[in-house]
Amino acid sequence: MVELFTAENAAALLTLIALEVVLGVDNIIVLAIVTGKLPPEKQRLARNTGLALAGLMRIGLLFSLSWLMGLTEPLVRIAFFNIDQPISGRDLILILGGFFLIAKAVYEIHDKLEGAGHLGVEGKRAASFSLALLQIIAMDMIFSLDSVITAIGMVDEIPIMIVAVVVSVGVMFIFAGPITRFVEAHPTIKVLALSFLILIGVVLVADGFGQHVNKGYIYTAMAFSLVVELLNVRMLSKKKKGETGHA
Repeated sequence: MVELFTAENAAALLTLIALEVVLGVDNIIVLAIVTGKLPPEKQRLARNTGLALAGLMRIGLLFSLSWLMGLTEPLVRIAFFNIDQPISGRDLILILGGFFLIAKAVYEIHDKLEGAGHLGVEGKRAASFSLALLQIIAMDMIFSLDSVITAIGMVDEIPIMIVAVVVSVGVMFIFAGPITRFVEAHPTIKVLALSFLILIGVVLVADGFGQHVNKGYIYTAMAFSLVVELLNVRMLSKKKKGETGHA
């Protein structure tokens, strides 16, 4: 019988939880963007449904390791320029998911800058709930695959992986709502979040073509950009309060 309650497994669990929470940032950004266009009374339901599905997909993938490992077998080989790369099922999912994220983010940025006023906002929102759920499910599949492959690379015991997944999804449940409301309340933060989606999409496509990018660099750049923008928002808020006080 395998001993789970060891110092080594405890350290691995804490490390994996931290990593899963960081990887969950992608999920939260997508949820914030997709659910932000829904009527307020439906946003919480869509977020909770999306997060529950994310957790179930991750756990389901953990119990389907043989199928998951089969996704790494080459399906086709793509050769262009200086790239001669075999493409597996996993790679294909990452490439399609990455292009979807890029297209979604570019469309949302265009809609944010140019589309306001072309359609009635309420009518547009009311018709988008089922589409929002489909988008959430599609992206949950992409991020779940990434998350589970990371977990398998770090830990050997499935129970430890499941605990880490459950805890990380619980953390996302806590923070998804506040983050969504904050993003929706600050238009510049929303555009920044959409730019993060483009960056994440490019990384997924590159990963699918075998060009691995250290995600530590990506998350560091995202964190730095966010801090700068938060300082900018705070400065503008203080300036507005000062102008109101002088008025």
